[in-house]
Amino acid sequence: MKGSALLSAYRLASAGVGLTGPLYLYWRGKLGRDDFLRRHERLGRPYLARPDGQLALLHAASAAQALDLPPLVEKLGQLGFAVLLSIRDASSGSFRAPRLPPSLRQLAPLDAPQFMARFLDHWKPAIVLISGPEIPPNLIVEASRRKIPLALVDARLSARRFLIWRKFPRFAGALLRRIDLCLAQTNVDAQRLAKLGMRKVQVTGNLKYDFVPAPVDQSALARLLARIGTRPAWVANGVYPGEEEIAMAAHRRLARQFPDLLTVIVPHNPKRVFEIAESAAKIGLTAALRGGDCESATLPEITIALASGEAGLFVRGTGVIFAGKSLRHGGGKNPVEAARLGCAILHGPDVGDFEEIYAALDNAGGAALVFDAETLAKQLALLFFDKAALRAMARAAAETAEEFGGASTRTMQAIEPYLVQAIIAARGGER
Repeated sequence: MKGSALLSAYRLASAGVGLTGPLYLYWRGKLGRDDFLRRHERLGRPYLARPDGQLALLHAASAAQALDLPPLVEKLGQLGFAVLLSIRDASSGSFRAPRLPPSLRQLAPLDAPQFMARFLDHWKPAIVLISGPEIPPNLIVEASRRKIPLALVDARLSARRFLIWRKFPRFAGALLRRIDLCLAQTNVDAQRLAKLGMRKVQVTGNLKYDFVPAPVDQSALARLLARIGTRPAWVANGVYPGEEEIAMAAHRRLARQFPDLLTVIVPHNPKRVFEIAESAAKIGLTAALRGGDCESATLPEITIALASGEAGLFVRGTGVIFAGKSLRHGGGKNPVEAARLGCAILHGPDVGDFEEIYAALDNAGGAALVFDAETLAKQLALLFFDKAALRAMARAAAETAEEFGGASTRTMQAIEPYLVQAIIAARGGER
């Protein structure tokens, strides 16, 4: 394949930078910007042994990006593939994915030819799947040189990055032509990638909308429902600093009409639990951790849930949530879990990261927009007074989430020919 001079220059430059890789990683580790004890993985030296059988490499730009991948990992595992999750930037948090088939997790090597070559030679993947906005040149080139099927999944390309890539058409074309298949999130993403030189592009949707809620202990849920009883209750889910105060201000307004109101706060950062409790005490509210009381005790008016399992119990037990990161810090949080659980959803205007599904939820009547403590309290009061409206809103949310799902199934259908080819090749090699 004829490559551009710029791609060759990039590979040469990155190989040179790779010579200083150990020193660079040592420095980052000491500064706490990377996992110091796992820095050898960044050099393409995995500490795990390769399992027997077929292996699929699933590369994610970050731990946050990897959180969208469990449905795909699960489906690959069901076909008998071992799955290696390779994460480039783990600074946003560790990757926790319960309910998955056995999978391997490694920090991705620095994008230098020698590190990527060492990495691929160790793992020998049958297919390489690169998710999200990531387009790592040396991973693509090294996989192509080894004739490993290569696909972009859940692919997206922002307008800003598209304009940058357009300035280097020969570089983009020489790189993207090495990719066998591109599965884009939207039609806009597909058009942008095709204009850059991607040959085979199709739209499969967004994997984040295939999120499946974690199962809960049904006996624990029954006990919680008994404790809540007939109290009006709601969850401020995944709230950021500033939003806890809004939730408590809304609680004070609502408590005039509903004296036995239960407000459950699930903070985005569990370390802020004592700050939240202090803020509640300052305005005369009683706050406590859910896990810190007896199972038979009455839940305090402001109940703070920390563990994801606790949050899942309360979301199921209340049926209405306020989605955090939408009034402060912005971007919004994925509403799919709450919607699939049949919850009415209230949210602020700053939901740009999930704009499409929030717009659909609003239009279908499964969600409603709030702007402050006053409008939040008014919306909650309407739902507490009209249980039929609450049930209708929850049903609309669940139906909308179902309509947005299916990306992982469409992705598997698109890559099926490459998976079948890998399975046949493996069986042929065993004879």
